[in-house]
Amino acid sequence: MSEGIIQVKNLKKSFGDQLILKGIDIEVHRGEVVVIIGPSGSGKSTFLRCCNGLEHAQGGSIRICGEWLLQEGTMLEEGRLNGLRVHVGMVFQSFNLFPHLTILQNVAIGPHKILRQPKTHAEQMARKLLQKVGLADKAQAMPASLSGGQKQRVAIARALALQPEVMLFDEPTSALDPELVGEVLAVMKQLAGEGMTMLVVTHEMSFAREMADMLIVMEEGRIVESGPAAAIFAHPAHERTRALLHKIM
Repeated sequence: MSEGIIQVKNLKKSFGDQLILKGIDIEVHRGEVVVIIGPSGSGKSTFLRCCNGLEHAQGGSIRICGEWLLQEGTMLEEGRLNGLRVHVGMVFQSFNLFPHLTILQNVAIGPHKILRQPKTHAEQMARKLLQKVGLADKAQAMPASLSGGQKQRVAIARALALQPEVMLFDEPTSALDPELVGEVLAVMKQLAGEGMTMLVVTHEMSFAREMADMLIVMEEGRIVESGPAAAIFAHPAHERTRALLHKIM
C-alpha cells in the first residue's frame, strides 16, 4: 500500500499539566474514510485540531499531504502552516459563517483572498459547490435565514472551495436538530463516494457503518481499538469498545 496521506506518530498534547493525547499513532491513506469515536473528553476533537495546526502538540510527529506539520515536537513555521491548511479542509460543530456576507460570498471569499483567484472565477466555482451541496437557490441569501443543516452544508462548500486533499470533520452534526442531520450526512457520503480522504469525529453510527473504511476508538487520550470498521462493528475486541458501541447504538 502507498504511503499514508496522513501519518501520525506518538502524538502528545497537553493543556497545562494535563496530558490530553497520550501517544496517538494513525495512518490514513488517500481516499480512505476514517471515523473516530469515543466518549466526551477522550481527546477526539483535540486530535483533529492538531492535524491542521489549530492546536500545537508538544510531542510526536504529524505528516500530512507530504508536509511535516509537526516533527519530533517542532511545529511547522506559521507562514508555511497557512499554506498547508489550504490542503486540509475542516468543518466544525459550529458553522462559523460570516453573518454580513451572502452565502455565495461566504464560499467564494477563500479562493479569492487566499488562492488569489479573480472574484468572478471564485464566485463561479462557489456556485458550482453550492449546487453540489444542494443550495444553489440560496446563493444570495444571508446566513441568518438558513436552517442549521443548510448552514453546515455551506460550511462544507466553503471548505471544499480551497480544493483540499483531505477533509476533517469535527462532529459536524452534533449541533443540528435530528431532522436536519440526514442532509449533512448525505453530502458527506457523496464526498466519500467521490474518493475524498476524510477523517471524521462523529457519533453517527449509521454513517460509520456505511462509509468508514477504518474505525478508531479513543478513550482518555489513547486509542483503545482500531481497524476495519465492519470488523469492529461485528466483533469488537476490547470491552471498552463493546460498552461504547452499546451506549451509542
